[in-house]
Amino acid sequence: MLDDALVTESRRNDLDLAARLMRALTHPDFALEEQDRHPDLSQVSDEELGSLLVAAHQVDTSAPRTTAMVRFAVERASEGRRPRYTPDACRRMFEVLVEWYEEHGWVDLTRGLDALEHCTGQLPDVSGPVRTLVRSWLEKDSVRQPYALLAIAGFADDATRRAAVQRLSRDVGPIVADEIAVIAGLAPAEQAQLSETDRDHRFVSPLAHAWRRSADNPGYVAFARRALEAAADRTDAIRAGEIPYRADKAFTDREITTLGQALRVALVRDEPWLPELSERLLPGIALAPTRAKTLPSQALLYEVVRAAQDFPTPELVSAIRTVRRTVRHAGVPKQLDKMLKKADAALAERTEVALRLPRLDFETAPVSGSVVGGLLSRPVGDYRAVVTVTDTATLTWEKDGRPLRSVPAPVRRDHVAQVRELRDLVKRVNAQLVTLVRALEGGFTVDAVHPYGWWRAELAGHPLARTLVRRLIWEIEVAPGEWRAVLPETDDDLPDAPDDASVRLWHPIRSAPDAVRAWRDLLLERRLRQPFKQAFREIYLLTPAEERTRVHSHRFAAHLVHYRTMFALFRARGWKSDLLGPWDDGDGGEAERTLAAGEWRVRFFHTWADRAGGDELASTDQVRFDRRVQDAWREAPLADVPPLVFSEAMRDVDLFVGVSSIGADPEWTDGGPHRTYWERASFAELTESAKARRDALERILPRLKIAERCTLDGRFLTVRGDLRTYRIHLGSANILMEPDDSYLCIVAARRPGGDGRVFLPFEDDRLSLILSKAFLLAADGKITDKSVLAQIGRGV
Repeated sequence: MLDDALVTESRRNDLDLAARLMRALTHPDFALEEQDRHPDLSQVSDEELGSLLVAAHQVDTSAPRTTAMVRFAVERASEGRRPRYTPDACRRMFEVLVEWYEEHGWVDLTRGLDALEHCTGQLPDVSGPVRTLVRSWLEKDSVRQPYALLAIAGFADDATRRAAVQRLSRDVGPIVADEIAVIAGLAPAEQAQLSETDRDHRFVSPLAHAWRRSADNPGYVAFARRALEAAADRTDAIRAGEIPYRADKAFTDREITTLGQALRVALVRDEPWLPELSERLLPGIALAPTRAKTLPSQALLYEVVRAAQDFPTPELVSAIRTVRRTVRHAGVPKQLDKMLKKADAALAERTEVALRLPRLDFETAPVSGSVVGGLLSRPVGDYRAVVTVTDTATLTWEKDGRPLRSVPAPVRRDHVAQVRELRDLVKRVNAQLVTLVRALEGGFTVDAVHPYGWWRAELAGHPLARTLVRRLIWEIEVAPGEWRAVLPETDDDLPDAPDDASVRLWHPIRSAPDAVRAWRDLLLERRLRQPFKQAFREIYLLTPAEERTRVHSHRFAAHLVHYRTMFALFRARGWKSDLLGPWDDGDGGEAERTLAAGEWRVRFFHTWADRAGGDELASTDQVRFDRRVQDAWREAPLADVPPLVFSEAMRDVDLFVGVSSIGADPEWTDGGPHRTYWERASFAELTESAKARRDALERILPRLKIAERCTLDGRFLTVRGDLRTYRIHLGSANILMEPDDSYLCIVAARRPGGDGRVFLPFEDDRLSLILSKAFLLAADGKITDKSVLAQIGRGV
């Protein structure tokens, strides 16, 4: 009985909150209580949220501040939930849309469609407001949201629907007219789904799930192929002179948008016919049929690349690169290079297609001693060009089997085009190798699994991929639930398993500590450097503090960072974030990244803090996780996040803070609270990345010529010099000198050991810096830098 009473009381409070918020939205003079100014809308039901959202849409920008605050809170809550609408709320939504349109001249039609799709009862009669909206919409010179317009027109009458079809098909070209006819013939639910891909302009793309729903529509998929083939036919006709050439006029603006839609649908589905069609279409839109330096459609070329940024495939990215080399317009190649960088990064995240590497006529052969990689040899005049692939691709030249130091003069003079083609091939292969490494590493959060037969032939045996793939640890399912870990570079006898057996990348979070240590020792013994940190990869497990805070982590909060450095790292690691700064609403934000094939999202909150000299500072805050539920994000407890997803996400955040923290800046001299943070962070407890660095040093130090002068002591590497003893922090690489813990600032440092012969099992700039400082300080009697000597205390 007591539990029932508590539930009833809780429900009464929920209703009270919804009622108070509704009052605040509809009566500007209503006084909100303090706790309602930032309401917890998880307390209201989805149906109550729908009614509140209708009311929120009525709030104008001139509304009082408290009303606007409630409106924003309701709209934010609706983005992460699925509001539901009573029949009365559905009807009222359309009335609100008409009111808003009459006042502002535009409104988002998808709001009405969403209300109808998630109506909790019988659909109300909305034909009156729909007719008003559609007729007003069709009177405009250009029609926005055409898919949504077609969808709502069906809720009026046949005459209204026919008028919409006729208007949307007028003066837009045959490709768009075909599209409108296809959409008009779809069921209302299918039209509503397609409306989610309406774009006000080509530079903004909807969320991936909206494109995927379009890609599940057979009628639209068939249209997508027809549209792209029609576009290629048109460019063929322009080349043949059957259609007069006019620069950048091959397609209408609306056709370009429609072709972008069609291409994305084909890319989402990874249609097998698309590569051949792309190789035909791209030259047609990028090269004038004359010697002119113009393009048949520069706008469509850029739209194709934007589609490749959304859903790249190796074949499309390769085709864009090929046409980029032939474009005659002076400014286009530079713009394509910028856009291709984003496409490459996106391809690395699309692991299901990124591993599909073309062989490019390379053969598997010994390329350096016992190393077997990719080899391509071509005659060029009296010489031979040889491209070899190990970690990277390199181009060398031979004459009668003898290697040459540089490009022979006759080749440079007489074979300019072939030399350029070979150099472009090397760049292309190197870009593909970078993408491959990023895709393999990105597969961790997806827990990507491959068939054993395909893996042997297309990864471990691929001439371009093999030297990278064979230095990674893989797990092969030799029996149901029984995985065997192998490092192909050290184990020529791979397990005997059927071609359909599963293969996945090994991750230390799934292994016992003894097994992890054994793999790390083996890498050092064999001097194998992995393409990315795998055996020495950091593991981030949920802490008791995070279990208590439940939905957010403060593990990386309260750090001061060089903001622009951190922002660049966001981009490099595939995170999205708006640029912050000292402008209105520009001081607080979040960086986000989707993981596990779009099923999880991590958000890292941070705030623009200050300027220090010419630098910009930010402060870090919480990390939160969201799960995709019915195409909406729902905040999830940290304990519900898959351990591997949690670990990989927190690893990125550790990287952002560790690299950009002012605590790792040896030249930081500003005073005040910033200096207090610097002193604390410079020598703080080790993070997981610093612990991995310490583990590597334990194995590396005994092999160094300065081993007798070095010891690991907690969070420090202690180095005994001839003049003093030094403690190098393993996180920041900053230095304290014994016996008084005075700070030693060393900015520039030599390579480890001065000769570059110290082997590191993974790339880590901070580890290299620590070792270079250790070699320098172990021989401090030979230091000649006056500023360093002055700090050490030796007379200059």
